[in-house]
Amino acid sequence: QVQLVESGGGLVQAGGSLRLSCAASERTFGTYAMGWFRQAPGKEREFVAAITWNAISTYYSESVKGRFTISRDNVKNTVYLQMNTLKPEDTAVYICALKFGGTAFTQADGVDYWGKGTLVTVSS
Repeated sequence: QVQLVESGGGLVQAGGSLRLSCAASERTFGTYAMGWFRQAPGKEREFVAAITWNAISTYYSESVKGRFTISRDNVKNTVYLQMNTLKPEDTAVYICALKFGGTAFTQADGVDYWGKGTLVTVSS
């Protein structure tokens, strides 16, 4: 019943920035954490960032910590990922994720809904 629609992906040069958005459908009720995974060709899906319903707690992978910032707007049912100082190794399909409950996630287990993904390509 929940649909996640991502936007903001594209091509950017190394050192540049992109802002991804993921909007959950309007009829998504209750408390839920949201976040992002990414998957590069030939590699397993990996956790990127997540944020709790109340936005008090955020979680980042070591590879993006200090460069990426996750935030959310509960009125719009939307999570954002501000990506700065992008590197070629950040190139991947970025996938939005949603998990019901007051706690967030750092792995795929427990995620209730997935988006289709948006491609981010960082050129050197």
